[in-house]
Amino acid sequence: MVCELLWLSAILAAPGDAWARYDAAQSHMGTKFEIVVYTSGDELAQEAFQAGFERIAELNLVMSDYVSESELSRLSNSSPTTSPVKVSDDLFVVLAAADALSRRSEGAFDVTVGPLTKLWRRARRRGEFPATDLLQAARAATGFRYLRLDAMNQSVELLVPQMRLDLGGIAKGYAADEALRVMANLGVTRAIVNAGGDVVAGDAPPGEIGWRIGVASLEEDAPPRRFLRLANAAVATSGDLWQYVEIDGVRYSHILDPKTGLGLTTRSSVTIFAPTGIAADSLASAVSVLGPVAGLKLVEETPQTEAMILTHINGGSKEFQSTGFEHRLEATADPAKGAKK
Repeated sequence: MVCELLWLSAILAAPGDAWARYDAAQSHMGTKFEIVVYTSGDELAQEAFQAGFERIAELNLVMSDYVSESELSRLSNSSPTTSPVKVSDDLFVVLAAADALSRRSEGAFDVTVGPLTKLWRRARRRGEFPATDLLQAARAATGFRYLRLDAMNQSVELLVPQMRLDLGGIAKGYAADEALRVMANLGVTRAIVNAGGDVVAGDAPPGEIGWRIGVASLEEDAPPRRFLRLANAAVATSGDLWQYVEIDGVRYSHILDPKTGLGLTTRSSVTIFAPTGIAADSLASAVSVLGPVAGLKLVEETPQTEAMILTHINGGSKEFQSTGFEHRLEATADPAKGAKK
């Protein structure tokens, strides 16, 4: 689950440059997708927007658990499957990536949390803790090992009753990747897609080394103090700044721990830098559940990936970074420390 904790700032082309900046936005997958492109003219920009948003809409019909006739919903409704179910290329790619991360994270990332997600959505609406028997039933239907994939036949099996798949922690990153890809196929490579905080960038804007992305803090509405320069890479932030419920004085995040079945109770913000949106999106969710120590270990074991974790405990905050995250930050002048390199 990824919140809008990243700020997107595009840099205008210089006067007289052949490039012009265009932007557009549409709502899909329960969030706002923003696309910014630099092209030589209106017609190509509009063609790129149409291709990008059509691809996102197509993927929503595959992966949404809100759309009753989506491919994902139909698959969930078949549990327990009596035989392997052949699925589309897109759905299998995402499920395979999810399964790989589930195994690497020892279940911290798990797309079979659908029963728990449904239960906690209702808990947030009502402001009350889920009933014990319902929570136990949802946990019994959750577990990545109950999801069996067959790469040879591109098929899926759901092994226990009442399973529901939830791709909320991975689908938006994949959709952003795909939107960028179809625009690049049209020759529009200077582009960036912001999927509600999952940001995937192509080539840098004209005259720049990258797109300027501000990394937000744990404080609501606080402007970003640090920035990344992003080109042909992705960044995603997962946190509970806006999506949580407070019950009996305890704050429960919308990010669920698959092992306990509960929303996380430690406030945190996890920012992941990775080569692709699907990787950044899913790792942000996994690291949120794992916490700073195990989460950073997972990141350090993942090539071309960095992380920053902010936690808020007992009124104070702590920051944790992977070894290379600082080098991804834009250098800023600091009177006390001098310029950061």
